[in-house]
Amino acid sequence: MFKKVDSSQLKVGMYIHDLSCDWMTHPFIRNRFLISSEDEIRKIIQSGIHDVVIDSDKGLDVVNAPTLAEAQAETERELVELAAKPVVVTRVSLGEEMARATQIRHQASTLVRTVMRDARLGKAIELDQVQPVVQNITESILRNPGALVGLLRIKTKDDYTFLHSVSVCALLVAFCRSRGMDAELTHQAGLGGLLHDTGKALVPDAILNKPGPLTDEEFAIIKRHPKDGYDILLQSPEVGPIPLDITLHHHERRDGSGYPDKQAGDGISELAQMAAIVDVYDAITADRCYHKGMSAAAALRKIYEWSKFHFNPTYAQEFMRCVGIYPVGTMVLLESGRLGVVIEPHETNLLAPKVNVFFNTKQNLYIKPETLDLSRGLGFGGGDKIVGHESPSKWKVDPMRFLTLA
Repeated sequence: MFKKVDSSQLKVGMYIHDLSCDWMTHPFIRNRFLISSEDEIRKIIQSGIHDVVIDSDKGLDVVNAPTLAEAQAETERELVELAAKPVVVTRVSLGEEMARATQIRHQASTLVRTVMRDARLGKAIELDQVQPVVQNITESILRNPGALVGLLRIKTKDDYTFLHSVSVCALLVAFCRSRGMDAELTHQAGLGGLLHDTGKALVPDAILNKPGPLTDEEFAIIKRHPKDGYDILLQSPEVGPIPLDITLHHHERRDGSGYPDKQAGDGISELAQMAAIVDVYDAITADRCYHKGMSAAAALRKIYEWSKFHFNPTYAQEFMRCVGIYPVGTMVLLESGRLGVVIEPHETNLLAPKVNVFFNTKQNLYIKPETLDLSRGLGFGGGDKIVGHESPSKWKVDPMRFLTLA
C-alpha cells in the first residue's frame, strides 16, 4: 500500500516509492529504493524533502499515515475551493493567436540558442536582440496566454534547454500579468525568465544531456549554473537588477534548502520566488532523456503540495489560478466518457473550462471534434463534467492536434 509520510518518520527498512520532489532537487540515483542506512535518511532531509511516498508492501509501515489516495483526495478538495476565484480574461481566441504564437516560439528558441552559443564563447549578451523577443512574447500572452504556453509544452530532448527558457519567460509574463504587475516590471521579469539558464552554457553537454541520473559530482556542476549565468549577465551593463536576481536565485527555496545562497523565506525576492515556481512547473512537465514529464494538471498539484515548504503558498495558488487547474493543452476525461483537450479557462470557475472533445473512451474511437463550454448546461454547448486529467500515452492519442478546430 502506498502511504504519504513525513520525512521525520522515515526508518531504515522502509521502501521509498516516490521522493515527491522535482528531479533536480535530490541527490539519489533512483526515485525508488529500500532505505538501507541512516545516512540515506539524512540526505533526504538535507535535500529539503519534507514528505515522501512509501510502499508498505515492500518495507516497513507507518501505521497512522494517510494513504496516497487519501492525501491526493485532500489536495483535490482544497483545489476545488481555490478554483472558485476569478481569472484574467483573454482578448482573442486560441485559434486566432496560434499562428502568431508558432512564429514567436521559433524566433525565441533561435534567440536563446544564439545567447547560449555566445555565452559559451565568452561574448557578452546583446540585450538589443533580446528585448524585442520578450516584447513579442508579452504581447502574445496579453492576447491569449494559452496559445504560446500550450505550444511550448511540446519539447524534444534536443531543444529542451532552449524552449525551457522561452517557456519560463512566457509563464512568468503571464504570472506577472495575472497578479496585476505593471508593464515595465513584467518586461524585466520576462527578460529574467528568458535568460535565467544562461549559465547552463558552461555545463558540458555530456552532463546537460546525460541519458541517466547524475552523479553527486555532476549534480554539483549543474548547481553552479545560477552563479555562472549571473556572472555572464554582469558582462552586459544594460542588464538590470531584476534579470540578474532571477538568474541567480531561481533555485532558492523558502525553507533554505535551495542554492546557491541558501536564501530562505522573504529573503528571496518576490520575482525570484515566482520564477522558482514557474521553473519547476515547466521542468517537471517536460520529457527528458531519462524521465517522462508529468501532465500539467498533475504538476500543478505537486507545486501545490510542495508550496508548504519550498514555495510561497500564496504565489503557488495565484500561479494555479493564472494557468488554470486544468491548463490549456491538458487532456481531460469527462463524465460522458469522452476525452477532451482544454482550450480556455472559465473566468470564475477553473473546474469548468472550454474543451475540444475528440475521443470516445467507451467505444475506443475518435469522434467528430466539438467545442464544449463546461460552465453551460445540456443543450447550451455544455452538459458534461471533468472527472480528472488523463495521460495521452494511456490512450495513444495526441490532444495537441485538437487545440483548435478546423
